This record gives sequence, C-alpha cells and structure tokens, in this order.
Amino acid sequence: MLGQGRHTALALVSLLLLSLREATPIEVPQDPKIQQDLKQPPTIVKQSVKDYIVDPRDNIIIECEAKGNPVPTFSWRRNGKFFNIGKDPRVTMRKRSGTLEIGFRSGGRPEDYEGEYQCFATNDFGVALSNKILLRVSKAPLWPKEVLEPVVVTEGSPLVLTCNPPPGLPPPFTFWMSSAMNPISQDKRVSTGLNGDLYFSNVVAQDAHTDYSCNARFLFTHTIQQKNPFTLKVLTKEPYNETSYNATDPYGGRKVSESTPTFLSPSGSESSKIVQRDEQLLLECIAAGLPTPTVKWFKKGGDLPGNKVKFQNFNKTLKIISVSEEDAGEYVCMANSHLGSIRHSIFVQVKAAPYWLDKPTDLVLAPDENGRLVCRANGNPKPNIQWLINGQPIDTSPANPSRQVLGDTILFRSVQMGSSAVYQCNASNQHGYLLSNAFVSVLDMPPRMLGPKNQLIKVIENNRTFLDCPFFGSPLPELRWFKNGQGSGLDGGQYRVYINGTLEIKRARTEDEGTYTCVANSILGSAENQVRLEVKAQTRIVRFPEHQSAIRGSTARFNCKVKSDPSLPVTVTWTKDDKALYLGWRLRKDDESLTIPNVNEGDEGTYTCTVKSEIDQDSASARLTVLEEASLNPSLSSALPPDRPDPPIDLDLSDPAARSVRLTWIPGNDHRSVITEFLVQFEEDRWEPGRWQNLSTYPGDLNSVILQLAPFVNYQFRVIAINSVGQSQPSRPSPRYKTSGAAPDVIPRGLRGWGSKKDNMEITWEPLLDLERNGPNLQYNVWWRRKDVGEEWSNVTTEGSKHIIHNTETYVPYEIKVQARNEFGQGPESNVVIGYSGEDKPTDAPTDFRVSKVDSTKANIHWKSVDPNSVQGEFKEYKLYYWRESSIVPGLMVSKENKTKGIYSTTSEPSGILSDLVPYSKYKMFIVVANRHFEGPPSNTVEFSTKEGVPDAPRFFRINRRSFDTIYLEWDKPLEPNGILTGYQLKYQTVNGSRVGRQQLETFLPNMTDFTLRLPDRSTRFKFLLSALTQVGAGEVFAEESPHFTNEAYIDQVDIATQGWFIGLMCAIALIILILLIVCFIKRSRGGKYPVRDKKDLPLDSVDHKDQDGSFDYHSDEDNKPLQGSQTSLDGNVKESDDSLVDYGEGGDGQFNEDGSFIGQYTVKKDKDETEGNESSEATSPVNAIYSLA
Repeated sequence: MLGQGRHTALALVSLLLLSLREATPIEVPQDPKIQQDLKQPPTIVKQSVKDYIVDPRDNIIIECEAKGNPVPTFSWRRNGKFFNIGKDPRVTMRKRSGTLEIGFRSGGRPEDYEGEYQCFATNDFGVALSNKILLRVSKAPLWPKEVLEPVVVTEGSPLVLTCNPPPGLPPPFTFWMSSAMNPISQDKRVSTGLNGDLYFSNVVAQDAHTDYSCNARFLFTHTIQQKNPFTLKVLTKEPYNETSYNATDPYGGRKVSESTPTFLSPSGSESSKIVQRDEQLLLECIAAGLPTPTVKWFKKGGDLPGNKVKFQNFNKTLKIISVSEEDAGEYVCMANSHLGSIRHSIFVQVKAAPYWLDKPTDLVLAPDENGRLVCRANGNPKPNIQWLINGQPIDTSPANPSRQVLGDTILFRSVQMGSSAVYQCNASNQHGYLLSNAFVSVLDMPPRMLGPKNQLIKVIENNRTFLDCPFFGSPLPELRWFKNGQGSGLDGGQYRVYINGTLEIKRARTEDEGTYTCVANSILGSAENQVRLEVKAQTRIVRFPEHQSAIRGSTARFNCKVKSDPSLPVTVTWTKDDKALYLGWRLRKDDESLTIPNVNEGDEGTYTCTVKSEIDQDSASARLTVLEEASLNPSLSSALPPDRPDPPIDLDLSDPAARSVRLTWIPGNDHRSVITEFLVQFEEDRWEPGRWQNLSTYPGDLNSVILQLAPFVNYQFRVIAINSVGQSQPSRPSPRYKTSGAAPDVIPRGLRGWGSKKDNMEITWEPLLDLERNGPNLQYNVWWRRKDVGEEWSNVTTEGSKHIIHNTETYVPYEIKVQARNEFGQGPESNVVIGYSGEDKPTDAPTDFRVSKVDSTKANIHWKSVDPNSVQGEFKEYKLYYWRESSIVPGLMVSKENKTKGIYSTTSEPSGILSDLVPYSKYKMFIVVANRHFEGPPSNTVEFSTKEGVPDAPRFFRINRRSFDTIYLEWDKPLEPNGILTGYQLKYQTVNGSRVGRQQLETFLPNMTDFTLRLPDRSTRFKFLLSALTQVGAGEVFAEESPHFTNEAYIDQVDIATQGWFIGLMCAIALIILILLIVCFIKRSRGGKYPVRDKKDLPLDSVDHKDQDGSFDYHSDEDNKPLQGSQTSLDGNVKESDDSLVDYGEGGDGQFNEDGSFIGQYTVKKDKDETEGNESSEATSPVNAIYSLA
C-alpha cells in the first residue's frame, strides 16, 4: 500500500511538470538604453574565495561587488551575527561597493578578525548573498630548537631522516639541503617523501660526507626556516677507500650483504587513501633493499588512466590529476629486485564536495508567464538541497500561490508584477557546500528597437545579405518583416527570418531593393524600424593587365578597365610586388591603364591593379619582364607577350570501369605562360544533348586522370587548358563512353506531407536530377501510416513526385517516407517525416469574450480559449476584429473601417491589450480562432466606449500680417477632438536668434478660431504653440514661428490687384507700350521717303506696272514687295523697291543726264493742284503727325 501511494505521488508530480507550460526565459540584451531602464534584483559579481588566507603584514581586503537597478546597498555578517562596520574604526567599506578594508596602522592584531564573513547585497527587488568566507591569518611558526645526535647506520642498511616541519598556514613546502646550502642530490636510491622525510633505500659510505638539513619554505611570508642538520656516520665492515667509489659500484668492491625489498613507506601490506573529486591523487611507495628495488604500479581490475597519470620521484610516486569517481579502487605498488619482490595495496576512495549538475540561472519573465528554477548538484555523499529567498529559508517566507517548491525545482505560474526576488540554492554535504544566487525578475516592457534607425545597407548583387533588426520587449515580441510597407510578413523562399530578428536574403537581386520594415508586436504595443536596401552591381575589372616583356628603354602599358555600379565611386590603385607603387614624374596612371615609359631593370616585377568601392573590390596582376636590346639578344621570340594556350589534342580513354574511366591527352603550346589547370567537361546525349557541363578541374602538371562518373550515362569529354592569360579553346571531343546502370544512390529531397483539402494529404518531394537516375524507368516508392496508432505501412509506387491520400480525417499526423527505384534496384529509404492531413474550419468560437480596464486609447480583452481539437488544424492565432462604430462627439462622422489584430496564446484564459484606439468613441469587436487556412465562428460581439482623451492638433494654423503693428492668427478645429472641446490655449514668446522671451498664455472659447496680436515693435518675431483643450487636458501642439517681415512692406492675404494705385500704374504702362507699338508699325509700313542720293545708283525697272486703264497702281505692289531697299539678285535683275522711280516720273520716262544721274527728281509731272492737295492732306493726317514726332 505504501509503494502504491509513492507511485501515485510521483505520477502527480510528473503530471504537474508536464502540464506546466513554460515561457522561454527572456534574455535581456546588454544594450545601455535597456540596462538603464531595466529594474533588476542584485547580483553578486565578485567575492573573495571561501577559504581566504591573508598575510598578517598587509591590510585585510574582503571583496564583495554586486550590480542591480537600483544600485544595491551592502551589509555583512560575521560568525552568523550582524557586523556593525560603523563601530570599528579599523574597518571601512568602499563606496558603491561592499568590499571591506581592515587597516592596522593605528594598531590591532589581524588575528582578532579571523572568522566567517558573509556579504548581503540589497535593493528594492531582493537580497543576494555571497559565499561564507572563512578568513584566516597566515602563520609561519619557528622550528622548535633541538639537539640532534649523530645518526649511526650500517652500510647497506635503509635509513629515514625525519623532517617534521612546524605546522604553518598554509603548510610549508619542504626540501633538503646541506648546511653549506647545497641541495641533496636525489635518485632511485635517495629521495624525499610526500611527508618531507628523506629516505635512503640503502646507505653507502659516501653518504657520510655531508650533513642533512630539512628546510621549510612558507609561501605567504616568503621565508625559509632551516632545521638543525643531521650528521650521518656510516659503519663499514671493510676499510673504505674514497678512490674506489664510482656510481656503478657504490661499495667500491667491498662485500656488503644484500637484502630483499621491504617498504619504508607506507608500512604493512595495505593502506587506504581518501581523495576529493577534481583534486590530484598522490600515492607513494618507497622501498628499501640492496640492490635498490624498482617500483612499478598497477590498478587491480583495470588499467591506469593513461591520460591523467604521471610517475614522479623515480617512479616512487603515482600522480593522477583531476580525480573522478572512476579513479576509485585498489592500486598496487610492487618493489622488486633480483632477490624477490614485495607488494602493497592502497585502497582509494573518492569523496566529493557538492558540484553543479544544473546551476540555477537568472529568470526574467513577463507578467502571467510561467517558469522554473532548477538546482541540481551531485557529490559523495549526496548533497542536501536547501532553498532560500532573499537570504531567508523559503519555508519561513510568506506563502505565494504562484510559487511551488518541488525538491530541487521551484515552479512559477502566472507570475505578477511585484513578485521579483533573489533565490539562493545551497547544496551541502560533509565535504563542503555550494551557494548560488538566481533572481526572478518580472519585467513589463513594451517592444523597442535597439539598432540604429533608418539604416542604409548597400550590397552587391547576387550576394547573400543580412538585414539586422535587434529588438526587445517583455513579453518577448513577435517580429515580422515587410517590404515597402506592403504584403504579408517576409519568411520562406528567398527570405529567412532568424530568431534574433535578422532577415536573410539568400541572393540579393535588383528587384529586392526597397525599404524593409521590421515590426515587433506584443500585447503591450509595437515598435518598428526601417532598413533601406540598395543592390549594386559588382565592381570588377573587365580588361585585365596582361603579362608582358618590354625591351629596356621602351614603353610598357598595363590595362585595367573597370566596370562598376554608376552610383558607387571607385578608386583604382596600383602596387608593385605587393608594395605601394610610387608614380613620381615618370609613371603615368589614368582611369584605365598604367604607363611605364623608358623601362629599366628596376621596373621589372608583378604589378597589381586594385579597384575598390565602399562595399567590394577586385584586383588583377600581371608581370613585367625587362629584356636587353634586340641587338644583344637574338632570340626575339622571348620578347613576345604571353598568350592563351592551345587546346589539348589526342584525347584517349582507357581503364574502363563501372563508374570511372581514365582520360589522357597531350597538352598544347602554353605560349610563354605555364598551364596551371585543366578543365574537363562532359556532354551526354540522353537528357541534355549538346550541352557541355563542367566535370572537374586538375592541376596543370597532369595529363592523365581518372574521371568519376554517374551510372547509365553516355559520356563524351573535352579538355580546356588554362594559364595566367586565360582559357584555351576546347579540345576535340573524346570518343563516347557509356557507363552501366545501377540502383539509385540518392534519397529524394524535400519530402513533406500537407493537406490541400480537409480530407486529403499530399505527399510531395523533389524528383531526382537526371544524372541521379542511374538507370531507366525511374519510380518512387512512397509509404505512409497514421502516427501513434500502431497501424501497418501503406505504400504505392509512382513515377511522379506527388501522391495524394484521400478520405483522411481532418488534421491528423502521418509518418511518411520515400525511396527511389529503377530497373536495376532500389535506392536508400529516406528518414521518416511527419506530415499532416488537411485543415478544416474551426468549429468552436471563443467564449466569455469581454473587455476590462478601458482608457482613452487602450482596452484589456479577455476570453476563454477553444478546445484544441476544435481548431481542426495547426493553431495559428486568435484573430480580433474591431471597428469604430461612432464618435461620442456630437455630429462627428467616423470611418467604420474593419481592423484586425492577431494574438498568439495557448493558455486556457488568454488575454491581450488592444491599443491605438481613438478616444471618446464607441467600438464593437469580436474574436475568432484561426488555423493556417481557416477562421472559426465569431464570438459574442462586445461593445465598449473609450474614455475622453486629449485632442489632436488643430487642422491648420496660419500667421498673417495685416499692418505694421499687428499679426493675425487663424486656425481650425482638430480632425479628431477626442472629446468635447472646451477651448484652445495659445502660448507665445518672442524669439531673437537663440534668445527667447517670457512665455505668455491666451485661452479661447471653443468657437473662436482667430486672434489678433499687437506687436510691440515692427521687427519682433514670435514663436506660437497652439493646442486644443478637453476636460482631460491640452492636446497635441501645433508650433509655428512668425515669418520675418521687412519694415518697408508687409505681407497680407488681401489681393494686391484690387488696390487703386496698382491699377493706375498698370494702365500707364499699357498705354506707353501701345504708343511704341504704333510708332514701330508706321515706321516699317511707310517707305520711300529717303533721300534720292541713296538710290540714284539703282537701275530702273525694265517693266512698268500699270493698271488696265494705263495709270500707275500705288498700292497693289506694296502688299507684295519687301519693306527693305532694292537688292540685286544673283542673275543680275533688280528687285523693285518701295521707292520705285515711277513715283517720280510720268509714264516711266525718267530723264537722265550724261552721267546717268536723275534730273527730274523734284519736277514730277503731275497736276500741281493734285500735288498741293496731297501735301495738304499729309500735313493734317494724325498719323503723319505721330510719324513726324517719331
């Protein structure tokens, strides 16, 4: 019955652990902005060692450093009691630290401060503890005075000289020397034991030539104390001759009785040894006997751990470093000589102070999240685990319903703000203890972005690109990426989003350019950042410098033509033999080349052109060889530049095998540049005939290689030679070689199972590549079965890369696998993959949908989750639909646009925060559950109203100036008043550069939207801050500064075209322009009133133009004649002018004198009356009057 109860209890604990859904602990980044705002319990970061031995000659410093926010305060306990530092003048505590410093300048004994110290670091969120520090003062006692009688020993006998150093703290290091300060040489026969004694396996007469003194070196005081020396007297049976001593015969040929091996240390046939885990194990066996015995070591029942074992002290000491439990057992040392052997067994037990298996770590949780602290330690014997909270036993602390202690684990469920604390785990046994602090911090922080804002990233086309978006929040926000503010989140295909927020673009293309926005969402809000991506063309050298040889005194030119993105500036630099090239006055560089005139021997070397942009670079090299003049070197061919090699010839196939063949060829001429590589290509006539593909490359010193081939392919090959200049033309193809078929060796890739309908599952995979088929009639074997129901595998064979399973249940898991096969056999099977049948619409709606804690812009929402089985698919999220039904402000029209918000939660009673609401509005909303393809029925619709908030900024705010001494201000109501407007407030102050005046305040009723301000001075400028008011307070501020107005004119909104002075000015200008136009027209239209002397050289027209009645026409010709004077045409004819002489003569009979001048230029034969009348009419014409003025 008791056993049954124990099993029941264990089952309940296991069920509790399984049912506890834990949130992943939040990792707080080390960003200074986050750390500055982050409130955290204290953490011990530095402390003195547990066993702390100090030098009495120095001040005592006991370290204790801690971090936390707020900064911790420190206190100490000594020997379990509060240590009042303020009452001891010798003890001080460092500022912003818990480190104690104890000074002895004013007297006092360090021994008075020995004891056990423990540091406590405290702030508002908990208490952290240091280890218990055992402080002891180092001691170096003097050697007790004693008179040592000479030691008398018979030659060949064993001897032990005891050391017995005074007990120091820490124990001293011992060594043996003579009184003359010469070290005692040690060997197989004479050696120092672990206890400091000096052991002689057998004594020789030579040992009496010196005395023996044990020395103790104390580490802390750096002093050496010497024991009174031992004097040794060796009794010999035969006379001793010093000249007869040698190392190979220490007894000088004298007869000394031999003895069988015995042990000087340890005594008896067996002993035991206890060692701590992770310490070093030292086992010692020192044997006596003549001749000197040899010591060997064994481990009973196994081998010595060779990687940890070292033999010291001439094999007398066995050392095992970093002892573990496996090193326990029986160790045997054997001492043997030709007279016999002796054994000693040492039984080793490994004990262990506690050591960590799972050390508790700091836990940062968001409100309502779950977590656990685990403290697992091991040791020998098994350690006891004790939990403390803020330095007090957890059993005595107030009960906390969200915390449960289960042995070495503390479970936290639905933690709340204010439950932060520091927990201590103490694991102890008789050999020691471990103490670890781990705080539990309940953190409530909206999402925020940690990286720089609006970064511009430039990348090279076709390169893998990473866009970083570091973020943080508690609870941990969900991060999604968008491009150009459109579409759904970026993930999959070309994109991959990492858990730290980084977006990977696997291959950047031009169409990937744009603005990428990363948005971090949690129930507390959202934050976003943008990254502008520009994809640039690669910077590359399109015309490379080529190797060349130049005769001394000639000119060498290296090309380096660059192609780059037009938007990226590039720099071109040249180096010679990997060193910067100094151009000087002789070398010339332009954008596409380097010119070296008057080449000399110093110019010989390798020239490298390097082109760099801000994001990439390219380089190319060529060698310049300087030759003597042609007359001194008859081999002109060596002066030719290198060129591409000729193609290889005589391709031959040999050594055929199932999947390989040997290809041999003869290289072509390398044209003065060594062939560095051969490229072998193949073409097959089954899948892609006529397409040559790269098979492999081989070093340039090979011309016979074994090609690794695929089965069931009809190959032919060709070879391309490559040198520093470039590639040769391809060789002629080899004969064809057909490999035999085989079963597939490749597993189909990309196996997955998914449902396209609610009652099916499509199993798809990537078909094998053509060269992976290995034979004809390629098919695929597909297996599937329901997961975890124990049914048999179903299978089908198909030629395609998809198989559909019909009539499945909705969203159930299947195990699936696939295998390729052909006529030659079956390939390997894939690993089992889990797929799911199709999803259907969720059947249940969330229940008890309600709202709480509504303020002006946020509302807390709660509901009860649906049964997971009713989701009928992979749970994606709860989707909230909400819209603004109306505004509580009378007469304000609103948009009823439907909005959505996704919330991921798997708790039984989820909750969330709906933010970015419009104040003083009525809202409606409902919630549904969604899987990957469908949404379920809606919950009950909830109506709620947001509280009144502060208004938006006024719709506009204009500043006009109507006169020299007033400013007219005008504004309009806010688009969203967010409540009942109670008025407006206007704050203004004078500004003069960086100086501002005293701020003044004006308030207005809600129906006032203008204000006139009188200026104290015409040049005064103001800064205005206008905001609307509700009962909640002032809203968003609309800030404006009055523009700069001159003293001569002022700016107003009145139309200047309506001013009288402006109209009069414009009329006067128009009249003057009209008069000028009339004058110009008349001056052009009226010709012929020129002096005759300007025209007397013009010939007369041979034809008179008359009307039908014989009179001259004065008007008809003017319409068709040019206004300019007569000009002679190319054929010698004269064009008629406006001033035709016909006007001055009668009938065209002009009178000329002998020299051809016109006689009657003023005696025109016309009727005098008519002439006078014409003159009279001209004089009275207003046009003529204007003309005369002109």
